[in-house]
Order: sequence, then structure tokens, then C-alpha cells
Amino acid sequence: MAAEDEAELSLLECRVCFEPYGPDGQRRPLNLPCGHVLCRGCVGALAGAERQRLECPFCRRLWGPAETSDCRPLLQLLELLGPAGGLASALGRSGGGAAAAPPGLGLRLCLGGWGSLVNPTGVAACPGSGRLAVAHDGKKRIHVFGPSGFCLGRFGERGPASNDIKYPLDVTVTSDGHVVVTDGGDCSVKAFDFDGRGVLAVREGFCLPWGLDATPKSEVILTDSEAGALYLLAADFQRGELKKCQMIRSRLVSPRAVAVCQTSGAVVVIEHLKARGPSRGSTRVKIFSAEMDLIGQMDSFGLNLVFPSTIYATAVAFDKEGRVIVTDVCSQAVICLGKPEEFPIFNPLISHGLSYPVGLTYTANNSLVVLDSGDHSVKVYSST
Repeated sequence: MAAEDEAELSLLECRVCFEPYGPDGQRRPLNLPCGHVLCRGCVGALAGAERQRLECPFCRRLWGPAETSDCRPLLQLLELLGPAGGLASALGRSGGGAAAAPPGLGLRLCLGGWGSLVNPTGVAACPGSGRLAVAHDGKKRIHVFGPSGFCLGRFGERGPASNDIKYPLDVTVTSDGHVVVTDGGDCSVKAFDFDGRGVLAVREGFCLPWGLDATPKSEVILTDSEAGALYLLAADFQRGELKKCQMIRSRLVSPRAVAVCQTSGAVVVIEHLKARGPSRGSTRVKIFSAEMDLIGQMDSFGLNLVFPSTIYATAVAFDKEGRVIVTDVCSQAVICLGKPEEFPIFNPLISHGLSYPVGLTYTANNSLVVLDSGDHSVKVYSST
């Protein structure tokens, strides 16, 4: 598939006026009852001066403007991707720029770029093969790179079928080689093999499944952002059978990114706290033991006492030593927060060359992988 074909349509632009969606005003995305999405400006234009009825430009069904509603998954994606994720700014960027790193950590690969990856939202590494799976807004939602950086394939069609991926929010890869995706479009979790065959779709009453990470046993820990909960999902992916989908933690505040320590079984979650006033809010990092007891936490205010700058964490991972690593879109950096018993420390690992980092993972050989939505790329760092 040519890069220009991949970039031909974007989920984040109105299919009537072709303007990028925005969180407010005339560009805010609205659902029609038929399931199609338009910006508020186009809804008003199609309804006319009397604003009584409008005809959907895609299926020609008639609706009243009062029957529209906010498209929550798209609004969540806009928040995740931030100002760098918009189509207008993306076209003005050149993908694949080199990113600086401190001594001992060098940029080894830079993959993707606008057209190859479109508004990427999640990245994961296969523990066995070293392949990277990236969730993004292309016609095929999952892009697979080999360890050397070559594209090995794309799968996960955008469409209405039950196994199609509507709005991918995050991705993980289990130890037995299955790609698992959270889909905000139909509030489900979908699993595929690396050939792109859909093997399982889980819809267990999720409100908005968001982040996920695989355990060494090929189970999956996932967050439900709107329910404020953590779930444990166990399945026989080879047979496509769900074994268990159990809530293991509740009363969280809009949990998004999550990571599992492969040695201790500890779980780290990023909560997105509600904004007060015009600001976009703040974030809080919580760490739980393998038994889901709270063992540490740090919010943006506490981090600001250590580092005099606004911190807004978007992604999280554990390194092989059990240290917590986060991406920060305010300082455009990757930061080590230390082990749970060391909280809080502040050690920038990458402080230059990133635009809007939203994804983070480690490969089996301990390479650090950063997903940069700002230039639609995947940047792989390794020890020099």
C-alpha cells in the first residue's frame, strides 16, 4: 500500500468540509443517529436556517439537529494526540527527524512518518520476535515493523464489521504472539494473530477501554477510562475463547496508560485528573503490587516540586530493572521516576528531539521505543 493511500483519509477530519476536528466550536465532532460523524459547522449548514431537519450526506437518512450528540471516542483521541495530532500541523511537519539522547542511549531507528503512520496512538513490542505493532489511523489500523525497521505488514481494517477496528486507542502483544487492541469505537478489546486474522473480540460492558499491557502469562491488564477501573482479561487466543474478564481495581480517575512489570508483576497506571478552569488538568502515576495493593503514587504537583516544570504524563512502561518510565508531552521528554520504593526521583532519559510522545515500550533486548504522534514516527533507542 502506498503511503499516499494510507494518508488519503483521516479519522480526525470531517468528511464533508475536510477540515480537522477540534475539541470546541464549529469543528467539534458530532454523531448522527445513523452512526456517521460530522463537525458541528457542517451539521448546522446541512440543517439550514430553519434548523429543523438535515439529511445525512452519506446514507441520506433524515435527522433533527437536536438528535446529534458528541462523538466521545473522537474527542478522547483529540485529547490524546494533542495539538500536534491535528492534520494541519501534521502536514506541515517532516517525519523521521533525529532525536537527541544522553550519553549511553542513542537513536538506532526512526520509523514511519506522515503517510506511513497517521495519528498513531499506541505501540507494543513482541517479546519473542522483536516485532513492533503500532496502532494508528490508517486504512489498516495496525502497522507491523520488523526488528530492522522494515514494514512486515498491515492489518485491522477500518469498517463496520465486528472484527474491524474503528478507533484504536492502544495496543499490546502477548508472549504467545497475539496483537490485542482497545477499540474506542465500539468499546471492545480485539485480538489478532500476526497474520491479521481476528481471533477474539471482547465486549464485557466496557464504557471506554483505553490502555492495556500483557503479562508474562499472556493475560492482559486494561484500563476503562470512563468506568475508572482496571480489568484482568485472560483468554485462549489460539482457540479464540475468553476465560475471564475480571475487574481488579475500581475508583480510579480516568485511567489511561498502564504497564505491567515483567519481573515483579507490579502494575503502574496514569490517571488523568479533571481540569479546573481553562487548563487541561493534570496527571497522577499510581503503582500497585501484583496483589493490587497501592504501593506508591505521584501527581503532577509532587513532580513539580522535584522538577520545576509542568508535567503531563501520557505513556508509561517498566524497564528491565523495574523502574517506572513515563513520557511527558509538556517537556517533550522521556523521564525515569525510579523504582516504587525510590519515588520520587527525576531522571530525564531523552530530553530533545521529541514532538508529542504518546507511546512507550521496551523490546526484549532492552531497546527503548517511543511513539511520537507529533511527527507520526516510532523512535528506537539503544545503549551505545
